[in-house]
Amino acid sequence: MKLLSRRLFTAAQIRTIEQVVITQYGIPGFTLMQRAARAVFEQAGAMLGPAGSVLVLCGPGNNGGDGYVAALLLKQAGYQVEVIGMADPDRLRGDALRACREWLDAGGEVQPFGAGLPSDCDLIIDAILGTGLQRPLRGEYLVAAQLINEHKAPVIAVDIPTGLSSETGNPLGSAVIATETVTFIGLKLGLFTGRAPDFCGTVVLEDLDCPEAAIVGIDPAVVRLLTEDLGNYLCPRSEVSHKGDFGHVLVLGGDQGMSGAARMAGEAALRCGAGLVSIGTHMDHAAVLNTGRPELMVRAIDRAATQRELMERATVLVVGPGLHESVWSHNCYLKAVEADEPLVLDAGAFTYLVAAPSRRENRILTPHPGEAARLLDIPVADVQADRLRAAKELRMQYGGVIVLKGAGTIIAGPGGFYLCDAGNPGMASGGMGDVLSGVIGGLLAQGFEAEMAACLGVVIHAAAGDRAAGKYPRGLLASDLMLPIRDLVNPS
Repeated sequence: MKLLSRRLFTAAQIRTIEQVVITQYGIPGFTLMQRAARAVFEQAGAMLGPAGSVLVLCGPGNNGGDGYVAALLLKQAGYQVEVIGMADPDRLRGDALRACREWLDAGGEVQPFGAGLPSDCDLIIDAILGTGLQRPLRGEYLVAAQLINEHKAPVIAVDIPTGLSSETGNPLGSAVIATETVTFIGLKLGLFTGRAPDFCGTVVLEDLDCPEAAIVGIDPAVVRLLTEDLGNYLCPRSEVSHKGDFGHVLVLGGDQGMSGAARMAGEAALRCGAGLVSIGTHMDHAAVLNTGRPELMVRAIDRAATQRELMERATVLVVGPGLHESVWSHNCYLKAVEADEPLVLDAGAFTYLVAAPSRRENRILTPHPGEAARLLDIPVADVQADRLRAAKELRMQYGGVIVLKGAGTIIAGPGGFYLCDAGNPGMASGGMGDVLSGVIGGLLAQGFEAEMAACLGVVIHAAAGDRAAGKYPRGLLASDLMLPIRDLVNPS
């Protein structure tokens, strides 16, 4: 199960695994259905306690079959159970038909879907449609999803909330808003990307006792990044370490009125362990930045020679925090991209990359959805409609490693695709991206390869946001992340 929590699959991959389990390992499909229903039953019992009333809405396929078996288990356990069939039982086929017949043979009834749902149930189980849905909800399915969402009872979704895309995590027109989603065999990408957090609630994985070999034989579409893995990569330092062992980050940014962005990027690089951090900034800000954080070495860039001198000493460049459309910012960017050292591009740097696109491997781009849309010359809505596809396209066009920020940040690199679902809504505030670029730059300076630096940086940043927010994410400041970052890069 620990391995499975790091692997995100497409619906097609899950179907392949299921067929391998059935054909090569001899586990009947109905047995898998019974195991899935048992998992739903157990979660329902945990939510209800020893008594309560349950409404189960069953669709026309195997998702509905899971619902019928779960309804039978609940009835046998003494719960009051009402089943609504979204399809005539006579039209069911295969395992779903068998499940429905067993429910009927046990004295259960199947009510046709009507104009409303009973108001007095304590729990709703959404077993209408599963991962095979490809088109928007229509007709009674759409009405059912809307009625479930209007109901006061908590909702358990079977495998995936009805109406939610298993690939993009976005609703197909509309989708059920679940309190909890019990998903089977492996985690689906659509439970963690796009708008999935608004619809899935708590995600519970049940592997149905499938042989591990059947699952590990399929490479996941995306690797899920977990905070608990940081200790595998952030090893204790040698007792005879010195600052030269951990690189020198140069942050180039902080045009007029934007000194805070460069400051936060620089401090984040220090907090994650970079040996030295310099800031090359606008003449207006050098004195203030020097006194604000004395560990940062700040120089005013008043001419190209000064920037060249700073770049010659650096091992990594973070370019963009606090740059905007001005002659000073443009010159700063143009000089920076001449460097051979690894680059982290963020924020204002994208204005100039859009104007003069280039492809380069030893750099990391960290766009938010709006910046990604500009880089791809598409609407922001198209980026958010399929975030994985957008990240793939960014990597294809611009090379290097792509960090597509947002809920469910996606990293696209030469080794594959990664997703981090840590973080919280309080991080939707100014300066968070500057902190992330600094963390990634600091990790690059310490010798991590670009893809690893991006993955670790995203996890550290998100986990720091969660620690800093605690129970109250609203009002979280980017600078609140600094001390949690230090804690996270020193795992026990």
